[in-house]
Amino acid sequence: MLDGFFDLNVVRILVSLVMLGLASVIDLKKREINDKLWIGFSGVAVLLLFINPNFWFDLKTMGLSLIVAPVALILWRFGIFGGADALCLIVLAGLAPLSSLTSSPISPFTTLENAAILTVIPLFINLARNVVSVIRGNDIFNGIEESSLKKIVAMFVGYRTKDPRHSFCIEQIIDGKRHLDFSLKHAEKTSFCHESDVWVTPGLPYVLYITGGFIIQIIYGDLILRLIHSPVL
Repeated sequence: MLDGFFDLNVVRILVSLVMLGLASVIDLKKREINDKLWIGFSGVAVLLLFINPNFWFDLKTMGLSLIVAPVALILWRFGIFGGADALCLIVLAGLAPLSSLTSSPISPFTTLENAAILTVIPLFINLARNVVSVIRGNDIFNGIEESSLKKIVAMFVGYRTKDPRHSFCIEQIIDGKRHLDFSLKHAEKTSFCHESDVWVTPGLPYVLYITGGFIIQIIYGDLILRLIHSPVL
């Protein structure tokens, strides 16, 4: 009966987009997301499950989609991203299990895979920013004692700025000299940079990538699976 009034798949997608939109705005403004947001939308996920006429099928789909949960928790424990990002992926798996508006193949890991691919975009934004700075005559590596290879990597990883808000420092002092540091940092234990005129890497909330990854899943599918199944030119 309910299918006659609305398509539950579309409702799931819309509710998920609302959750992701709220989470993105909150994370950008406060750099922290209250767990009440995830609890509230978890309740919505349960409600949508029980009002579905195809309850058992939906339950199986949700169970399959939640395979991403242990992966998300492991990534959180290793500091790859924050606890809020892990909860976001888990709740999203319950809200919109394997949801898409295309016939392209997707998996429980599609949103996470798409999000991971999107993290490459800032690398080229950083490069463009640094190239423009060099063209303007700025010595972006002034005072940095480092090899040419590391400087090239730095052009992709970060940029030099006097306003490092919401960014992480990628410099370290060794024997009184400034060096570049590309070692992985724990997402929840690393503080934002407060120094001026230093090399930093942008601290964009991972929930933004998750949002982008989910949108791609909805309108296009799984980027990796599409590439695998695409005909060889």
